[in-house]
Amino acid sequence: MSIDDDIAFAHRLADAAGEVIRPYFRKRIEVIDKGETVFDPVTEADKRAEQAIRALIKSERPNDGVLGEEYGEETGTSGRVWVLDPVDGTRAFITGQTQWGTLIALNEGGAPVLGILDQPVLRERFVGSAAGSFLHSADGTAKLSVRACPSLGEAVLMTTNPWDYFSESEQRMFRTLSQASMLTRFGGDCYAYGLLAMGFVDLVVEARLKPWDIQALIPIVEAAGGVVTDWAGAPCLGGGRVIAAGDRRVHAQALKFLAG
Repeated sequence: MSIDDDIAFAHRLADAAGEVIRPYFRKRIEVIDKGETVFDPVTEADKRAEQAIRALIKSERPNDGVLGEEYGEETGTSGRVWVLDPVDGTRAFITGQTQWGTLIALNEGGAPVLGILDQPVLRERFVGSAAGSFLHSADGTAKLSVRACPSLGEAVLMTTNPWDYFSESEQRMFRTLSQASMLTRFGGDCYAYGLLAMGFVDLVVEARLKPWDIQALIPIVEAAGGVVTDWAGAPCLGGGRVIAAGDRRVHAQALKFLAG
């Protein structure tokens, strides 16, 4: 299977999810809290979108495995695994904001080789692979590239919510990093990584991530020239503490604040 075939199929998966999700957005729908310590909402949009993706994979790529947030893992025989988060940023979704997206990664050989971040309401789709990082929108297709940022004092830093997702020690580390940065913005969820690949954000710092929260975003950021690691500078395929940066210089500086 060629990467072009995989990208075309991933587009179809995102299309299928978007068709399910759009009718639920900014509607009064049931929200279920599946969290144990913090509010962790799930809706029918999350569930039905993942079901739609899984059905298409089962029909056309039956030998591939699937790992998804809502329905867990199904092992395959091909050595390829589709890693899914049907609505990453459900808190944003249920409050009528657009900083959420559908995440689809293809993991092969233990690493994601293809990633899609789809925002089906804005009709924006970020795609990353060895072929490059691209934004597909109503304006056409644009190649993405991170921007140069040599120092923290010039950096725009984003995180989703440090109070819910960071421990007290992580909050202290993040606060010192924020104080050293030019500007800090909260919110964003997966969409912040798209902004980083576009060159509008320089750092995204998160914790408590799962594999489905990050694997699709790694190819998008890296193919745009950025870097994604854990807070120690190691690979972060399993999630956990994650830092994404557009410039390796500012990444190295930020790691010093997160090493405590």
